[in-house]
Amino acid sequence: MLSSLARLPPAALHCKGRIPRCLFTARHESSAAAAARKTDSESSPAFPQLPTSIPWLASKVSGIQETVAKTAVKTALRSSLGAPAPNSPEWSIAVQNGEKLVQMPVTERANGSVINPRELLGSDLTVLTETIRRLLGSGHPVLTTISNYYFHAGGKHVRPLIVLLISKATTSPSAPPPTDVDTALSAATSSVDFSPASASVPAASDILATQRRLAEITEMIHTASLLHDDVIDLAETRRAQPSANEEFGNKMAVLAGDFLLARASVALARLQNTEVVELLATVISDLVEGEFMQLRNSALATAPPATAWLHRAATAATTSPSDALAAKFDYYMQKTYLKTASLIAKSARAAAVLGGASPEIADAAYAYGRNVGLAFQLVDDLLDFTTTADEFGKPVNADLSLGLATAPVLYAAETHPELVPLIERNFSAEGDVQTARTLVLDSDGLQRTRLLAESYCVLAVDSISSWPASPAKTALANLTDAVLTRKK
Repeated sequence: MLSSLARLPPAALHCKGRIPRCLFTARHESSAAAAARKTDSESSPAFPQLPTSIPWLASKVSGIQETVAKTAVKTALRSSLGAPAPNSPEWSIAVQNGEKLVQMPVTERANGSVINPRELLGSDLTVLTETIRRLLGSGHPVLTTISNYYFHAGGKHVRPLIVLLISKATTSPSAPPPTDVDTALSAATSSVDFSPASASVPAASDILATQRRLAEITEMIHTASLLHDDVIDLAETRRAQPSANEEFGNKMAVLAGDFLLARASVALARLQNTEVVELLATVISDLVEGEFMQLRNSALATAPPATAWLHRAATAATTSPSDALAAKFDYYMQKTYLKTASLIAKSARAAAVLGGASPEIADAAYAYGRNVGLAFQLVDDLLDFTTTADEFGKPVNADLSLGLATAPVLYAAETHPELVPLIERNFSAEGDVQTARTLVLDSDGLQRTRLLAESYCVLAVDSISSWPASPAKTALANLTDAVLTRKK
């Protein structure tokens, strides 16, 4: 169906481009706007275009019912794998199969967690949890405590699971020889002790030591971003417990995040693969850039929103309100790629590279991770409107309270133009947050956001459709179901 995606050159797959505007304004776009979009797309790289044959894209014009589109999605998700859709595609089922494949512990899954975080530092440690603890150990007990703080809470830990499943699905028989990932490359760094003496890879594992270490690095980078984000967002809770900044203070939380990034960088260097080092280094850069984009477009900004120039550029070319909203949507999707999808995409590609996979397979791994990452964040933004704080593990309506206009809001503004001035002032006036929430719930914004997330999941599955059949490949497809059905 979408096999051309896997054949895109690396340059196209690594771009930070934008989602096609046809997904946002197909019903209203003028010919002048279409011409302007064509010129813009020729001058800057963009995300791979979605074929109009996908059912929900057609529904933007023909009005196909949402239930029909969802049925088509489930069929498309399975068609390339020849696997029947499960009767109940719950998160716990998908991750249980994934954990078995990558030899992670299969134990109690509180609230659908991929890895029970209590096991990360528990007495009955597995290879993965033990090495993460070693990577986070320091000579200062307080620093160690704060660095490990979020690993004790109920996280999803989907990023390392994807890395390990990609590793299992793509490792080539001619993979590079084993690399010692625990020995310092320089005597000057020998004080950083990652002693591997008691941490051995299971004998039956076909996942390389470098790939397992990559999974650990990925989770450390993600956790560092949570520590920093919570300080910036003035968050009070994370995963149903006080945030690190609430528990230890802003300064200690920032230092703990810095420490995680530093230890991840040391471990990354010891993989001794320059392409992988570059990939993960750019992830850290992307996280900062994405957070900057979000901050400059929130109620916490001290200057006009960074989208102001996009709004002016759009309105200069056309007076269509939908084009102005589309420009904001472009900005939102690029921020989403940088803050969420980049880490998943580039670590997935890195896993394939470490396993000696071909460039085509590495490109497909990147495409899978990018599309899953975008879908994951879209669902996250959806849950901010549809779930409770207890289910979500953090406050709901948080995005509106921070002044952020996410996909449901931007879609809702198409049919409720009274949302636009609220968006422009970052929901800062009294009553703006509740008014915006009411208008979103009264629109089709939530449904359109879910359909967009589903479209990215189909792209993810199709990107790996040419890979040989394997349990790991099926598990990767099942995870896209889990992304769409998760409640937290």
